[in-house]
Amino acid sequence: MKIAYLVLAHKNPQLLRRVIRTLSSEDCTFFIHIDQKSKIEEFSGIEEGNVVFSERRVPVYWGEFSQVQATVLLIHQIMARPHKYDYIVLLQGADYPIRSREYIHRFLEENRGLEFMSIVKMPNEAAGKPISRINTLRFPSHKPVRRFALRVLAKLGLAQRDYRKYLRGLEPYSGSATWGLTADACRYILEFIERNQRVVEYFQNVFAPDESFFHTILGNSAFRPRVRRDLVYSDWSSSQNGHPAMISDRHVAFFEEREKVVLNDFYGPGELLFARKFSDDSLDLLRRIDDMIARKEGRRVSP
Repeated sequence: MKIAYLVLAHKNPQLLRRVIRTLSSEDCTFFIHIDQKSKIEEFSGIEEGNVVFSERRVPVYWGEFSQVQATVLLIHQIMARPHKYDYIVLLQGADYPIRSREYIHRFLEENRGLEFMSIVKMPNEAAGKPISRINTLRFPSHKPVRRFALRVLAKLGLAQRDYRKYLRGLEPYSGSATWGLTADACRYILEFIERNQRVVEYFQNVFAPDESFFHTILGNSAFRPRVRRDLVYSDWSSSQNGHPAMISDRHVAFFEEREKVVLNDFYGPGELLFARKFSDDSLDLLRRIDDMIARKEGRRVSP
């Protein structure tokens, strides 16, 4: 089982180093995009043989198409390499595994051919995915004048579009920003982008396109029957400003109490192998998670 980990990061270099150390094996490679607005020097020293930094960097803004751009850059970089990967797993710079690298490899081997992407058809209010996410026109941060004017128009109800006029019969889907896809699914995404520039242009002006662009592509494809929920745990029960809660002691206790962390909600049932959201300020929790992983694997916990 060959895995390519894509990581979008803009801070927390210590956490990123821990992620690489924990997941690293001869059968995986890390492809990392560092936000162009971040100081690349903070990530110096991450020079393992299986770590590849993005050849291009784009300024990434939360809730904007730049997140999709950074991801597509990494997918292109993977596909251009002679190495063949079975799975491409997209993580964010605040994620950390809650199972061992061996367990993750076995899990993907046992579920080979499935696509791990949490998706629901829009609108879905229970999942927090109203159709306004893609029907309300938005301009990116690098167009500040238009962006400000559009906010005024939006308050007056004058910034609405009808996706059906632009998506050429595609049904809109949405879900979580992270996923684990087969190389075939990622290749299909790149081919779709090449053939459907009008759809790409439409998603450049929607809210949080990283939570709907890839999902809409695969949700309307032959890959849809293979889709299962994503592999990353996040706690949205006390979400503020559109972000999940930081992982705390109570979350780790929740992981420790269960042999397998399994959820079943509007995204369907599935086991979770990673968790969000950590930072360089919560590294003490990682030691506790590492010990938990060792116990579940039947290994000796380090003193």
